[in-house]
Amino acid sequence: MTQSSLAREGTITPEMRVVAEKESLDPEIIREGVAQGRIVIPKNVGRTFSVEGIGAGLKTKVNANIGTSGVQGALDIELAKLDVAVRAGAHSVMDLSTGRDLMTTRRAILHHSPVMVGAVPLYAVAADLVDAGHSIEAMTASLLLESIEAQCAEGLDYITVHCGVTRQAVARTHGQDRVAGIVSRGGALLAAWMERNNRENPLLEEFDRLLDIAFRFDVTLSLGDGLRPGAVSDATDSAQIQELLVIGELGRRARARGVQVMIEGPGHMPLNQIAGNVMLQKRICDGAPFYVLGPLTTDIAPGYDHITAAIGGAVAAAAGADFLCYVTPAEHLCLPDMDDVHQGVISTLIAAHSGDIAKGVQGAMDRDRALSVCRKELDWEGMFAAALDKDLPRRRWEENRASEGKTCTMCGKLCAMDAHNSLRRGCPS
Repeated sequence: MTQSSLAREGTITPEMRVVAEKESLDPEIIREGVAQGRIVIPKNVGRTFSVEGIGAGLKTKVNANIGTSGVQGALDIELAKLDVAVRAGAHSVMDLSTGRDLMTTRRAILHHSPVMVGAVPLYAVAADLVDAGHSIEAMTASLLLESIEAQCAEGLDYITVHCGVTRQAVARTHGQDRVAGIVSRGGALLAAWMERNNRENPLLEEFDRLLDIAFRFDVTLSLGDGLRPGAVSDATDSAQIQELLVIGELGRRARARGVQVMIEGPGHMPLNQIAGNVMLQKRICDGAPFYVLGPLTTDIAPGYDHITAAIGGAVAAAAGADFLCYVTPAEHLCLPDMDDVHQGVISTLIAAHSGDIAKGVQGAMDRDRALSVCRKELDWEGMFAAALDKDLPRRRWEENRASEGKTCTMCGKLCAMDAHNSLRRGCPS
């Protein structure tokens, strides 16, 4: 039995109760959301950790991508990045490794992670083929599905599968002369496979078998946007929309089978199109949780794409997106280091929390009010305790603290807070 099938039977699972407690909601609300497919609780039956809920009415969650590449990265470094991401507040990590010995890397991340773990199973298949001297067209549907089953058996809580990348949708990317083409690695690999083998997407043709695997391990399917726009000029084109229509139908098939499903969304998008895209996804996909990369609102800020993504992520979360994938300062440039991971998580948490305030999520404003009260009272320890990043503000303040009193070096004796507090103390009660 899966979270979805149990919820539809009326059962409130222990995982639903954990989510309800974290969200300060009645467990029945969580059960109903899971039953309707508006909430997912990604957790493989083979793993034990403190689960999170993703979806309608819940706090917006944040994922951090880690993993080796074919030219850089080592297991100990990626495990250290995992620790950095979790300490910074990430609710999830995805292992996107494409280097060597992927099984060892994946199993180590699963063993060490105290949060949900996702992956793109196609990456491992493609990397193994390359290591054996083959290209992607040598992949068979059986090879791909067998690898997906093996990776789910290892404990993955959710997997990205680009089932909506059809031959017809890929043709639209050529017909429209997209600026960036196909930027999704999974989408590009499947497009190449389909063209060279003159076949339809094996994940689409074998979708029922994929559902059987996901049901067995209660692995949440993250239906990937393999044709997402990789440039703001390409946003909301017909290829992206056609893929979304296919994904919406597949989401309905997954829920009917008792498989949890969420939908992945665009990466690069002008600010004025984000809310409309969230609304479109929610309508087409029956309110399924929406997982977005960014979106990045401009293409001209390499080195600062954690900022462009946070801008877009805040707008997306406010409009109803449920799960934000972080973007680091290293995006488009190199494999992220520890500091990149930290900055990526913090900037995305800022976006997620800003969205939660805007859409009125239960308790979202409480932490802001607590910090503001401490700020008014010049209670620095209280401010640090309430801050998203507890280390940086403390370090900056202590390195630059005023020589006397509680005020900071920005205003010194002309501190507005201190002046108003003095005024209050002088007023009759």
